[in-house]
Amino acid sequence: MTEAPDARSLELAHRLAAVQQRIATAAGAAGREGSLPVLIVVTKFHPAEDIRRLAVLGVTDVGENRDQEASAKARELADCGLTWHFVGQLQSKKAKSVLRYAAAVHSVDRPQLVDALAKAAQAERDMTGRAPLDCFIQVNLDDRAGDAGAHRGGAVPDDVLPLAERIATAAGLELAGVMAVAPLGTRPEAAFERLARVSARLVAEHPGGTAISAGMSQDLEAAIAHGATHLRIGSDILGSRPAVG
Repeated sequence: MTEAPDARSLELAHRLAAVQQRIATAAGAAGREGSLPVLIVVTKFHPAEDIRRLAVLGVTDVGENRDQEASAKARELADCGLTWHFVGQLQSKKAKSVLRYAAAVHSVDRPQLVDALAKAAQAERDMTGRAPLDCFIQVNLDDRAGDAGAHRGGAVPDDVLPLAERIATAAGLELAGVMAVAPLGTRPEAAFERLARVSARLVAEHPGGTAISAGMSQDLEAAIAHGATHLRIGSDILGSRPAVG
């Protein structure tokens, strides 16, 4: 006899279905019914039990932004067959750890990080035969003076092509495309339109780097309308973050 789902599983199923419907509707409006973006559920601060519930519901891709938390969850959930995406700011010294579990890093924003990831990827490939690491170049779309957008991280648009070349020529790394977060206080449509232009310039030089990681709970529709291939959705699926001590 199959055990009935618990209340949290039912809640997650309801939230997941609502987000999937939003994605389908937005894709339809953009004429993209046959090319839905990859849904990455960002699970930071939520327990591994929630991720296991999501896996039962059919979620295959999850994102984390802190290496310590991500590595622990990846070990605990190794039997779930999940694809792990690192989506937060990454220190170069953490590259070796991230390569042990992540299929993709969405926050590559400087040459030093590319070099650290390449070194770690080569070592991990020699030991385990792992596949190349997918690298998204994070683009800072905030031109405002001061620190308005600095906390988001990312390379300025003019630095994207040099970074792309560095990734494309590094053993163990695969250039996936670009990633961005819409700047606070600006229209996401304008931000994602600009990201699409950055992506087009990248693809002209590197035809394989077509991925666009953009869109979160509050702006996924705008991201899909401007070509997002990967969405990073957290709170609309998992709810508010649990209290942390």
